[in-house]
Amino acid sequence: MKLLTHNMLTSHVKGVTKATEVKVTDVDFNSEFVSRMIPKIEWSVLVEAADTLGHLNDLPRDLPPDYESSEDFLRKVHHVLLEVEVLEGNLKCPESGREFPITKGVPNMLLNEDEV
Repeated sequence: MKLLTHNMLTSHVKGVTKATEVKVTDVDFNSEFVSRMIPKIEWSVLVEAADTLGHLNDLPRDLPPDYESSEDFLRKVHHVLLEVEVLEGNLKCPESGREFPITKGVPNMLLNEDEV
């Protein structure tokens, strides 16, 4: 599961915990795509997830106001959003504390019968 996907989850499962396998894959850099995605993500959540996985790599805690014109910054965001992938681990809901497993890069967010 790429951190871009993690950030877009609608059930507010925002914490990546116990990532036992993380893969980094080179993806062609597209500054325009990254620039357009930044306003759509929850910046603090992305930074926290990257930090938890050990891939913060000098990404600033606060979004710079002129980020569109900084190729260095956009490359760092590109790396975190598109190249870092959790293959095995868990997502943790900040409200309920429930953990959802990630297996082979796919998060299982199905609810149990008693949760429906």
